[in-house]
Amino acid sequence: MDTEQFRRAGFATVDDIINYFTNLDSKRVVSNVSPGYLRPLLPSQPPDKGEKWEDIQQDIETKIMPGLTHWQSPNFMAFYPANATYPSILGEIYSAAFTAPAFNWLCSPACTELETIVLDWLCNLLHLPASYLSTSATGGGGVIQGSASEAIVTVMIAAREQFLRRRCRPQAKDLLARTASEVEAENEQWRLRTRLVALGSEMSHSSTQKAAMIAGVHYESIPVDAADEFALTGSGLTEVLQNLTRRGWEPFYLTVTLGTTSTCAVDHFKEIAEVKRQFPNVWIHVDAAYAGAALLLEEYHSLTDGFEAFDSFNVNMHKWLLTNFDASCLFLPRREPLISALSITPSYLQNSYSSAGMVTDYRDWQIPLGRRFRALKIWFVLRLYGVNGMKCHVKRHIELGEKFAHWVVGEGTDLFEVLAPPRFALTVFRVRAPDQGSMEQPGISRAGRRGSKVDEGSVRNNVLSVPNEVDSSSHHDVLRHSNAVTKEVYESINATGKIFLTSTMIKDVYAIRVIGANERTDEQHLRKAFEILTKTAEDVLSKVETGSRYE
Repeated sequence: MDTEQFRRAGFATVDDIINYFTNLDSKRVVSNVSPGYLRPLLPSQPPDKGEKWEDIQQDIETKIMPGLTHWQSPNFMAFYPANATYPSILGEIYSAAFTAPAFNWLCSPACTELETIVLDWLCNLLHLPASYLSTSATGGGGVIQGSASEAIVTVMIAAREQFLRRRCRPQAKDLLARTASEVEAENEQWRLRTRLVALGSEMSHSSTQKAAMIAGVHYESIPVDAADEFALTGSGLTEVLQNLTRRGWEPFYLTVTLGTTSTCAVDHFKEIAEVKRQFPNVWIHVDAAYAGAALLLEEYHSLTDGFEAFDSFNVNMHKWLLTNFDASCLFLPRREPLISALSITPSYLQNSYSSAGMVTDYRDWQIPLGRRFRALKIWFVLRLYGVNGMKCHVKRHIELGEKFAHWVVGEGTDLFEVLAPPRFALTVFRVRAPDQGSMEQPGISRAGRRGSKVDEGSVRNNVLSVPNEVDSSSHHDVLRHSNAVTKEVYESINATGKIFLTSTMIKDVYAIRVIGANERTDEQHLRKAFEILTKTAEDVLSKVETGSRYE
């Protein structure tokens, strides 16, 4: 492909992308191809002679597009959003053109320095403690990782090594030169490794448990209670830490969450910061992958109270902050534990700038060696939208989420029950199966019948009290019935492809999640989703009432 061919292909590709975004609303959201659909459509070997771009581009529409689930669709209300915008796409184009593996400053100084600067911008915008800035006296700073999962495994390894260094003497590098006392100390270190425990609440993302598997440590899940809105509390954490240490285990790492996956719960950070005083060797990481974006808004700044006591914080710009995957921003008040755990400098990576400590080498802040120029797209997004534009984007979705929640508890009271307080544009609810009144807990007030006016506080007041355990056979039957009805409604909706939702389990209760945080999602799309939910629930329940039971 020569320069002119590239120019024509580039224009055609941009036109294709614009047309794709323009027509997303009319596309089926979820792909309905069968597994293995693509192989019969493609030749068994690559072509011997190069093909024309026009032929390749045509295959995008005929062969690739049918197998895509459209995450940018305004009708995509599943998982959490993965926004892509024109500025971030332009950043990717430049990044691809420059292609520098940027493992140290010398590879491309702009790659490193722009990353440091834009992450300091973001640190201030999110109201994080000043210690998380690259200019802080504590030696803090930010680094772009591929995902929140990658950030968690990275800091867990740093936490593990920091814990072991504090408890054991450093070892000689030469195995054959170790003294008897050093060998004994090494044996103690390996004994400690077998007792290390990483923790997260039962609502923490599964990435913490997976990171523990990778790090070769045990994992313990901390129970949470519906009475605490499924958030991890200081007392709950203290009880588990004390029990573990009493039994000879060594808790060294904890993930706390700002916006859990199932319900967007917010752990009690101030209480947990107090617990940290009693257990200073436990590394505390804040997973704010999605909901951390809300920290842009002044009304959420108080959520960062207590962060000064924590060891790391992560937010994904590729979820709610208009930047395409991957752009996961990890901040630390002290970079030293990360560098100590991950730094290795063979002769071919040595240079005078790094050796003199004059520059940041981000290869020491991550597991891989090479890295992409991801700061460009963040820079473009922050400049094109501006701070005010970013704030308006997040605030609009929160307001839309509140409207949807009010529809559920107001117009949908006959059909739905909200299972957790709606937060950050997410509403979690189940279908209210017939004759399930015995599941309701005493003292729970509810909104009126369908069509009644819902006041501002009614959504929170009408959250169903989910029992921590089902304590009778009658409750078990009610729960099983409600779960089956809710699951059928959920699966029936996704089968149509008109909208895409995800489900979750909360204390054995099957629930539907609806989140409208896509840049293109507006009130009309959420209203459409509510009407589809209502109609489908009515259809499923009518079958139940006419004799079709879930046995």
